[in-house]
Amino acid sequence: MIVPWREIPADALENLIQEFVTRDGTDYGEREVPLSTRVEQVRRRLESGEAVVFFDEATETINILSREEAAALDDPPASL
Repeated sequence: MIVPWREIPADALENLIQEFVTRDGTDYGEREVPLSTRVEQVRRRLESGEAVVFFDEATETINILSREEAAALDDPPASL
C-alpha cells in the first residue's frame, strides 16, 4: 500500500529516508556522497513521484520504492 509521504511527520520521514540511504548494500559508486546529498536526492524523487513510501501489510514493514516497484507489489501477477 502506498503511503502519502506528505502525511508522514517530518522527523519520521527524515529518519525513514536516512535509514534507506544508509542501509547495507547501498552503493553510490567510487566517490563518497554526503548523507545530506543522498537524503535530498531521495526527497526529490518522492516529491516528483518517481519514488513512493510503501507499507507492506504482509510483513508490516515500510520502505521507499520506485513507483514501478510499488505498482508491481500492489498488483501482483496472477498465478498460472
